[in-house]
Amino acid sequence: MRILVIGNGAREDALSWRLAQSPSCSAIFATPGNAGTALRGQNWTFPGTYGKSIIERARYEKIDLVVIGPETAIAAGIGDQLREAGFSVFGPDRSAGRLESSKVYAKRFMERHGIPTARAHVVHSRDHARKTLAEWGIGGVVVKADGLAAGKGVVVCSDATEAIAVCDDWYDHNRVPGGGNDVLLEERLVGREVSVFALCDGRAIAPIAAACDYKRAGDGDTGPNTGGMGAYSPASGFPENMNDIVRERILSPVLRGLLAEGEQYLGVLYCGLMWTQAGPMVIEFNVRFGDPETQVLMPRVHGDFAALLKSVADGAMDLSLATIGGDACVGVVLATGDYPRTNTPLQGLGAELKLEPGTAAFWGGSQLDNGKISSGGGRVLTVTALGPSIAQARERAYAAVRALPAQLGTNELTFRSDIAANVATPTGSDEHA
Repeated sequence: MRILVIGNGAREDALSWRLAQSPSCSAIFATPGNAGTALRGQNWTFPGTYGKSIIERARYEKIDLVVIGPETAIAAGIGDQLREAGFSVFGPDRSAGRLESSKVYAKRFMERHGIPTARAHVVHSRDHARKTLAEWGIGGVVVKADGLAAGKGVVVCSDATEAIAVCDDWYDHNRVPGGGNDVLLEERLVGREVSVFALCDGRAIAPIAAACDYKRAGDGDTGPNTGGMGAYSPASGFPENMNDIVRERILSPVLRGLLAEGEQYLGVLYCGLMWTQAGPMVIEFNVRFGDPETQVLMPRVHGDFAALLKSVADGAMDLSLATIGGDACVGVVLATGDYPRTNTPLQGLGAELKLEPGTAAFWGGSQLDNGKISSGGGRVLTVTALGPSIAQARERAYAAVRALPAQLGTNELTFRSDIAANVATPTGSDEHA
């Protein structure tokens, strides 16, 4: 198969890396791609939201499978356009993509179909928000902008007073993240977060793996929220039958709801869950693989991952084509200083990284030019390592991180030192993907 990956981040680099190793993959392309995808395949020059250009080039290159990475491409309807043009696409259409592109739609969908989630109110103005919060009486509040906001549309508040300040700032300055006027005020849940990934072919849905990520910029979960500073998989400290519980309480109602509302979902569903005393509650849905979770999932995949995604895209999911191995994987994100407040561009980085077996490095937004790499800053690189336990994978990952500055030619990158620290060290048999 000739495969196109849409996107330019570390998630797409990791997907491209795994897909390229699949027995059924004969050529790999990316648009716009990054330095990592350029090292193993061919990058196209236009953004992943340029549907007409993608279709024309995909026809010329005889693409057999398109894998959509970022939510922006899904929200732009790239999956719709490609399917109408006759391509096999892994990734939902724009309508089903509202589970991520609209927090209000997702909340109403969960309420309609009995999917456990936090209580919430939708507000449309500053005065509406103030009135609602004055009568809150629940406890902590999570303020969520309705639309896509590149990870900047969620603020966790300890009480209604803090939430009022956030809403005042958003509405008074006309800067609700992602645009629009709708804001979701949600009860703050207490528990442990976990991300569960499931494949859906329009008729069936199945969980394949879980991971835990670290969203705060600093050690000890301090500092501002980021796009994610690291992750590990498999998830630790959850019930052994977690997949069965999630399938029964979350995934089955989701599928029934999609079918009842005439949605055909082809792709991966990311369930961001809070595991409470009452069990899993949905914090959010994403309609694509997560970042940085994808970077710790892909090294655990065995078998023909490309063929698995093609079977999902064609509406005939065959879970026997790939498995998720029993080894653990830990990933550490290297970012430029003062991220996420600022992104500091870097140039002239080393491209040929020498890594130990079982380790990998995935580039964020970047370009390869004359054997050197330039980066737009922010999350520059995700370094991952496999191990028989989370503790051993963590040790290997940080050893690789410490060895990289000399190869990259820069000491300007920072990282959290506590990714997967003090986590139990589960091992296990292969999980069927």
